[in-house]
Amino acid sequence: MDEKEQAIQAIRQKLIGKHLSYQQIYAIMDEISHKKLGSVLTTYFAASGYSEGFSDEELYFLTQAMVETGEKLTFKGIVADKHSIGGVPGTRTTLIVVPIIASAGFIIPKSSSRAITTPDGTADDMEVLAPVSFSTNKIYEIVKNTNGCIVWGGSVNIAPADDQLIQVEKPLEFESFDKIVVSIMSKKIAFGSNHIVFDIPYGKSVKVHKREDAQTIADKFKFLASKFNVKITCYVHELEEPVGRGIGPLLETREALLVLEQDQNRPLDLEQHALHLASLLLDLCLQDEVNSQKTKIQTKYANTKTWAKELLTSGKAHAKMQEIIKAQGGKVPILAKELIPSSIQASFKAEKKGKVMHINSQNITTIAKILGAPVFKNAGIFLEKKVGDEVLPSDTLLRLYAANEYNLAEALETLKNLQLYSF
Repeated sequence: MDEKEQAIQAIRQKLIGKHLSYQQIYAIMDEISHKKLGSVLTTYFAASGYSEGFSDEELYFLTQAMVETGEKLTFKGIVADKHSIGGVPGTRTTLIVVPIIASAGFIIPKSSSRAITTPDGTADDMEVLAPVSFSTNKIYEIVKNTNGCIVWGGSVNIAPADDQLIQVEKPLEFESFDKIVVSIMSKKIAFGSNHIVFDIPYGKSVKVHKREDAQTIADKFKFLASKFNVKITCYVHELEEPVGRGIGPLLETREALLVLEQDQNRPLDLEQHALHLASLLLDLCLQDEVNSQKTKIQTKYANTKTWAKELLTSGKAHAKMQEIIKAQGGKVPILAKELIPSSIQASFKAEKKGKVMHINSQNITTIAKILGAPVFKNAGIFLEKKVGDEVLPSDTLLRLYAANEYNLAEALETLKNLQLYSF
């Protein structure tokens, strides 16, 4: 039996709930990674995982097979990473966390994805500032010179089967919890990361709705981390609205730069969230740092949150981000005020008095995509009001920035039937 037939037979078995061996899963991943299986059979496999799920052993086999059927990067020593499971628009912490960690002296080669279920991914955002597609040799060079990078994982042959599975899932805008875990973990392992913080939000209108489901995802990450000898921290928390105010590649990137610049108009919620994640990652990295460095940090700072904040407020993180942008071929210096959203815009106003009780992130995502994000990087939404804000009639709730007049008209029409705010 050739590998393709073995892969097809394995998909048949998975569709009826059978457990697969490593050999069977490897055959599927190898065929998918070389684009030999076709979109229909690839979709069947993705659907089988969504409906039946995978055992812990199969999750390990899937992750290992995704890594083994692609290219792998290797870095020496502590290799840091931070990754969110996504699903919450307007929460772009990576562009803040990476330069904080890199300026602390740790290596953080960040492999990022493009948009899957939200109006933009980290790679879409970083592309506003610099190219994100590089060869492995160029990635090594960038990291050697700056300690970090923010690149698109799909530009190198890292876990290529995952990229094919993402493409068949994208039209339906869903990923199973098992697929989320395998997709993320395979890329982390292939990229050489060994100290990772996973940001796992849950809420009524985001990707994961219940705390117990978020904890299940965390437990799966912990299981795989133990199999691959990787140290991780999982930050499980409720999140019912975007952390920042900008939605869409340019608007989210602009907010990250405002935080790095310590501008007085920066989004403080986004800053605090990024600092918390950075401190968790610094804690994790310090566990395996040499004792002299541990003592030095512990003597100088009360805790890693204080350390992360000093790196941010001193301008060291901002300078490091400029280094990374330059190393990736971007124009420097680049300031937040230089990032101008689309001139095709409109405001959406409140019809009654009240207090914002909830923002529907899923509906925000829908409108942002109609406006043209992420394909048009200057399209998106800016939230003028967030949860807890008092609202008067005719107050502007949000501003819309569209790729063209047609997209703007369609978004405004959709807003008549789609609730974004609850009062």
